[in-house]
Amino acid sequence: MAITTTSPAAARLLETAVNGGRLSTDDALTLMEEASLDDLSAAAVSVKRRISGDDVYYNRNFHIEPTNICRYNCRFCSYRRSPSEPGGWTMSLGQIEEQVKRYADSGITEVHLVGGVHPAATLEDYLEIVRTVRRLMPEASIKAFSAIEHIYVFDKAGVSFDEGLRRFTDAGMNTLTGGGAEIFAPDVRNKICPDKPSGERWLALHEAAHLLGIKTNATMLYGHIESHADRIDHIRALRDLQDRTGGFNAFIPLKYRCAGNSMSHLGECPMSEDLRTLAISRLFLDNIPHIKAYWPMYGAQATQTALLYGTDDIDGTVADTTRIYSMAGVEPPALTLENLRAMIKKAGFTPVERDTFYNAIER
Repeated sequence: MAITTTSPAAARLLETAVNGGRLSTDDALTLMEEASLDDLSAAAVSVKRRISGDDVYYNRNFHIEPTNICRYNCRFCSYRRSPSEPGGWTMSLGQIEEQVKRYADSGITEVHLVGGVHPAATLEDYLEIVRTVRRLMPEASIKAFSAIEHIYVFDKAGVSFDEGLRRFTDAGMNTLTGGGAEIFAPDVRNKICPDKPSGERWLALHEAAHLLGIKTNATMLYGHIESHADRIDHIRALRDLQDRTGGFNAFIPLKYRCAGNSMSHLGECPMSEDLRTLAISRLFLDNIPHIKAYWPMYGAQATQTALLYGTDDIDGTVADTTRIYSMAGVEPPALTLENLRAMIKKAGFTPVERDTFYNAIER
């Protein structure tokens, strides 16, 4: 492929990635800072086509957010409320049951469970939510809670990661979400979420899941006070874990959105930075099969553009069931299946409905 860029070193590195070579962290940083967006797009799409051809994936899913009351007080979070603060909620099992029943005959293949870490929550509370969803939707995959939520209730119950995860799978969980990773760099993490479990514990929880045969996803929160080097080191840690376990299905870079939180003065990074981060992720993560552009966070137009930078998944229907990004100033998510398919086709790819584990679904 012909590559033109202001940096000959970056051009050579793009060729290396396109030809299947592994990039170092220094290589990735060079590309982040010296490669043009056009060249990153060409290289990342070339690598994406080698992995997943023309296919771009979506699914039929909805979210249940049992509470936004949270014992952690992350500076980037617009969603969290304290127990005494207006705007908080905690759903009863009856309310969760009512929400699930609304989607019972809609062809949903995945239920996504995630929320705040309620200080009163117990392991049994979380397990009962999973059991309730499993009883009402026996065929759907249940993606239940982030590593941060798991760690909290496991520590509180005095159980190991292994034992706690086994209890969740016995209750009906198929996988867990990729949330809570934020940025692994300790100095940055200590500034934006100082009381949250460390990046090392997040990685350890996912490693324990992988060793039990539980496939998971991974995320990174970018566009705040972290450096390019911090981003690269974050995805390097994910690649190292994937080398050991092979347990990650997808990587999901999550853009920091600034409305309604204590870091609002920072503003948000430009779209060019989003595209650069997505492309570098595809080029560097040679062992994680899918890179997701999460459309409720980027919006439809930006997600369509992201498909030209190496991503091959846009998430699912969601159906306005998540408030995590809408509370941070993003328009509430509301796209139909037809909208999702059209978005993929307009970017020049083939829409493929998938299940949680990237098996194609024929209807």
